[in-house]
Amino acid sequence: MKRTIVLLAAAFLSAGCGPSKDEQPTPTGAGGPPGATASGKKITVGLMPKLTGISFFNAAQKGGLEAGKELGIECVYDGPAAGSDTIEKQAQLVETWIARKFDAIAIAPNDPEAIAPALAKARSRGIKVIAWDADAKKDVRDYFVNQCTPESIAKALMDTMAEAIGEDGTYIIITGTLTAANQNIWMAEMEKYRKQRYPRMRNLSPTPISPGEDQARATQMAADALKTYPNVKGIFAITSVALPGAAEALRKAGASQRVFLTGLATPNDMREYVKDGTVRKFVLWSPVDLGYLAVHAAAALAKGELKQGATEFAAGRLGTVKVVGDQIILGDPIVFTKDNIDKYDF
Repeated sequence: MKRTIVLLAAAFLSAGCGPSKDEQPTPTGAGGPPGATASGKKITVGLMPKLTGISFFNAAQKGGLEAGKELGIECVYDGPAAGSDTIEKQAQLVETWIARKFDAIAIAPNDPEAIAPALAKARSRGIKVIAWDADAKKDVRDYFVNQCTPESIAKALMDTMAEAIGEDGTYIIITGTLTAANQNIWMAEMEKYRKQRYPRMRNLSPTPISPGEDQARATQMAADALKTYPNVKGIFAITSVALPGAAEALRKAGASQRVFLTGLATPNDMREYVKDGTVRKFVLWSPVDLGYLAVHAAAALAKGELKQGATEFAAGRLGTVKVVGDQIILGDPIVFTKDNIDKYDF
């Protein structure tokens, strides 16, 4: 399938994403080694997820590994473990990568404010900074590699919900952490779109339910919400941890026929719930491609191939990526159902 990609926008230990230091990249004539800067120095990119050990970021790592190998660069994948102080761990890891003189850092921030000083320091040392999955503050990163426009995500989610519960239905929202920039932007766009398109729909949880990135807590809090809001018609669970957690709660409560659940998660995490009818539709993009694009963008910045004001750059199998402003957007979201879920493996 031919796609146009517009630039607007887990491992358990550190992993190498390219050839070892003993392997030499293949020369490319006058252009020199593909994985090196103009000076001939081999590029090192750090790829950091919000946390390691969950399916979404495992899939993103897979794409990063692919891009690192393809480009002949050293790519280090590492991040906070689930259950740790993810915000503090990210800052510590950025400091480590600064000391190791990485050429570029691609990070999915857990808290854009808290990580800002470390990213500012990295840029002051000449390190290129890419945000991906969730944005950082604009003045401490070069580009944001975004999965989809917030508007397209909001539209896909709200249209899916309205189709199921009707244009005057009630719903609640389960997010991850209240500091996650991407989730807050999605919820703001969902509310904006709801007012325009479905003004009679009502959000019963103006303060979203926030289990953090903890699936067991998401299950418990979703179960509690079914009791708190006994007449709710729909639930949005907008993280790859919250959606399978909420699905487990609905399954245990036998509530999937009276409450429609949708949100964002990987097909591999949701397959059993789709197959047994607990979840009929949910939304996502390819995290494999997202990780792949993040590493390509970081490497292109480090090599001087992607500069401020650029209009496009070559991103491997994704083709020529057009640059609009300071963001890189992967594409439109995918709506997964029983009919198409087996076509995807991530």
